Formats: sequence, structure tokens, C-alpha cells
Amino acid sequence: MSKELGKSHHFCEICGKSFSINTNLINHKRIHTGEKPFHCDICGKSFSQNGHLTKHKHVHTGERPFHCVTCGKSFFVNNALTTHMRIHTGEKPFHCDTCGKSFAQNNALINHRRTHTGERPYHCVTCGKSFSVNNALTIHMRIHTGEKPYHCDICGQGFTLNAHLICHKRIHTGEKPYHCDICGKSFSVNTSLTKHIRIHTGEKPFHCDICAKSFSGSSDLTTHKRIHTGEKPYVCDICGKAFPGSSELTKHKRIHTGEKPHRCDICGKSFSQRNGLTSHKRTHTGEKPYHCNFCGESFSWRNHLTTHASRLSHDIGTKALFPSENIVNIHHFLKTDRKMLYRTD
Repeated sequence: MSKELGKSHHFCEICGKSFSINTNLINHKRIHTGEKPFHCDICGKSFSQNGHLTKHKHVHTGERPFHCVTCGKSFFVNNALTTHMRIHTGEKPFHCDTCGKSFAQNNALINHRRTHTGERPYHCVTCGKSFSVNNALTIHMRIHTGEKPYHCDICGQGFTLNAHLICHKRIHTGEKPYHCDICGKSFSVNTSLTKHIRIHTGEKPFHCDICAKSFSGSSDLTTHKRIHTGEKPYVCDICGKAFPGSSELTKHKRIHTGEKPHRCDICGKSFSQRNGLTSHKRTHTGEKPYHCNFCGESFSWRNHLTTHASRLSHDIGTKALFPSENIVNIHHFLKTDRKMLYRTD
């Protein structure tokens, strides 16, 4: 019998994955069971593998014995240094045999392969939802626990993700690193830029399967669908008012807190909502983005255009009362007799 045939294989009865060594199977099963038998005697944190505990202990000792000769960065373990060196060399030795994509780390390849296989080995014990990577499960669990480990050192607000904290801090700093190359408008988060660009392209890739209305952002569609379902999952813990979207709740809460996070960098005036700041800034810039389609007059605010249109009878009623060929003559009359039309008596 060949050595290959003589090898004993150990199979996971949960997902079917096979291992040549039984200890590897035991370690693997902890992905499914969530068992973490190795405990740090300093902070109490638990781990599924002893090697992970050994690496973790360096956090407490501060020891980083492995140094990058290129940039000088230090690491707790040698394999972390090996992985880091690939930033400098560009080496990506792990290749997907399905699509050919390459990765610098083996675990990145393992996670990637699940996009092809659909495997989701990480399960939430609370609601049963499954995930392809462990950190996605960790983040998801915060929905149930309410944990918000990342806190803003300026206002104290907590966040479930560090990326959300980074974006939030830009409210305070005013930083907007993402720029539209069409109109030059800047944004604090990349997703806002992506959504904004669709104003120029007209793209609305998210469609409601109930009324067929289309949206430029997926979150807009999710919030819109609640019009049909009546769902209002975001509840104010101060007054009990409910909202279909989290952004509406955030804005509403500022009524109670008095928070005004949007500050004018010209005069220092603050506003509770971003659109309030946007409108205010036009007093400084003189921008008039609202235009009358009939006479071409421009206005800084939409309500001023609405008032103008009403006074000049430029609304739909005018179009209904007069044939289209007479609109120009009527409009000329309205323009020449504007003083009469603007009387307030």
C-alpha cells in the first residue's frame, strides 16, 4: 500500500472538511463550537488555539523581537514579519485555483475562496446568521450585545466599527478627503462620493420590487421599503418616537440634546443638520443654485424660488390656463408688470 493510501484522514462531521492530523481537526472544530480553552492569565481573554494565546501574551509584555530590515517595524511573531515583508516585495504567493486571484496571506485566500464556495462556517448563536469570516461574526455580535468599543475623544459617541469612528471624527475636523472630479465637491466618506457621482451619471441601480422606484444608494432603498411595510425600527430612547431610518433618528435626537455638529468654517455658526449648514453657507458665497425655468432668475434657497414662481403664476396652473404658444407673451406681461404682481396688500 502506498504512503498516500495509507494516510489516515479525519473528517469534520459538521462541514465535511478533512485533515491528515487529528489535532488539526480538533482545532478546526472550535470554529463551529466556539470553544476557547486557552486563557490569558493576565487579562482573561480566551483563545481557540494555544499558539494564538502565546502571540497574544506579547501584547502584555510589549516584546517585539522580530524587526523589518526595510522600514524598521517590529512584530510579536516571526510569521507576522514574513507577511509584512510582502508589502515591500509585492509578493503574493497564495493563488485562488478558481479565479486566479493572488494574496499575500494564506488566510486571505481562505476567506476569498468562500466567495466561490458559499461556505459560511461562523454562526451567530443568538440569531443563527452565518458569516464567511470570523471578524464579520464578531462585528455582527455587537448588534445583540450593544457593544460600541470605539469612542470619539471629542464628543464621546461610541461606534461598533473603528471605520465608523474615523468617518465620524471628520464631522469635528471638517476633513473631506474624497473629491468629485466632475464638480469638485468633497466628501468625508468614500461611499458618499460614490452615491454623489450618480447625480451626474443618473445611475440608480437599486430598485424597489414593490413600486419599481429606483435609488442611487442601497440604504435609500432599504429605508424606502419601510414606507410599504410600515416598519420603524429606530426608536428614540428619550421620547419614544420611531423612524424608518437611522439617519432620521440621529437628526431627531439633536432636538433633545441640542447638538449642532455642523459648523460654518467662515463665521463659526453651528447647525444641527448638514443641509442647514449648506443653505447657510450661501449667505457667504452668494451661490444661487435654484433657477426659474421661465425667466432665468436664480435664488439661493428653494423656498424663494417657490415663492417667486407662485407670484409670477409660473406654476402648473398657468400652463393649464394658457396654450403653450401664449406662455412667452404672458410671461413678458408678468415681467413688465412685476411691481403690481409683488404687491402685498
